[in-house]
Amino acid sequence: MTQPRPPLPSVLRRLHLPAIAAPLFIVSSPRLVIAQCRAGIVGSIPALNARSTSQLDEWLAQIGDALAADDHPVAPAGPLAVNLIAHRSNSRLDDDLAMLEKHRVPIVITSMGARPEINDAVHAWGGIVLHDVINNGFARKAIDKGADGLIAVAAGAGGHAGTRSPFALVQEIRAWFDGPLALSGAIATGRSMLACRAIGADFAYIGSAFIATHEAQASPEYRQMILDGTSDDIVYTDLFSGVHANYLRPSVRAQGLDPDQLDGIAREPGVLNGTKAWRDIWGAGQGIAAVREVLDTQALVDRLAREYAQAAQALAHDTRTSTLLKSTA
Repeated sequence: MTQPRPPLPSVLRRLHLPAIAAPLFIVSSPRLVIAQCRAGIVGSIPALNARSTSQLDEWLAQIGDALAADDHPVAPAGPLAVNLIAHRSNSRLDDDLAMLEKHRVPIVITSMGARPEINDAVHAWGGIVLHDVINNGFARKAIDKGADGLIAVAAGAGGHAGTRSPFALVQEIRAWFDGPLALSGAIATGRSMLACRAIGADFAYIGSAFIATHEAQASPEYRQMILDGTSDDIVYTDLFSGVHANYLRPSVRAQGLDPDQLDGIAREPGVLNGTKAWRDIWGAGQGIAAVREVLDTQALVDRLAREYAQAAQALAHDTRTSTLLKSTA
């Protein structure tokens, strides 16, 4: 008999929808995060989107005040998550971590390095840590070092992404880990969210769809590329940041580069002929074909919730599926 899984941490149990908004470098802002949380999902922001630790302090206070004023026992706001780049090259890491402690941020998302001391610090103020990983080996290391949960960044995810199929990655992680697990990779519809749950993830980790919201800090040109794009418009390369990531092909072309001829170009991580990753070369995932209009964040989450419910209902009443289930029972 299958053993019941342990309950999720309390901070992840009061969501309107099983979704975590991915922290979007440059694009995420306090306005977007507040809207995401008010819509009943986990809203997130990279600490480094703030130009300084003092600005991060101001942002966290602004977000906290807004959500505290809105809090309602029947329809509570979703929790805040802040992304920390844990790599030792991040000179602001210790100061930013202290600021997260000051504001008792409930969820910390760590990237580019699993650090026990970060996990211990977050646990000391009552928060939880979700660490993003691109393969099963990194997942084991993150949990061994004290992370509470994982974000499986599969093929097709926007920004820094892995190459593993979501089916393979979730399967391998779930073979040994029964804690909180989010899945990232081309998720932009409620039907895709339901598929996440079906293969074993607790949450869908959604990024690119939020770029095309009114609250996002994205340029009109960036939004339009999302609206016009499909998976054919995504290029996967390590040229711009030194780590493989998915970018919008038209934004590469706009910088005078041929997106099909990037191999062999001399690279200086983060800067290429004056072009900067993320500022000039824009990240996006392969699921952007589902994004066809700019919406308020609340409207986007409402659409995802509606699609999620409709997909679950349609599957339950699909005669083909029910016949197959009966034949294998």
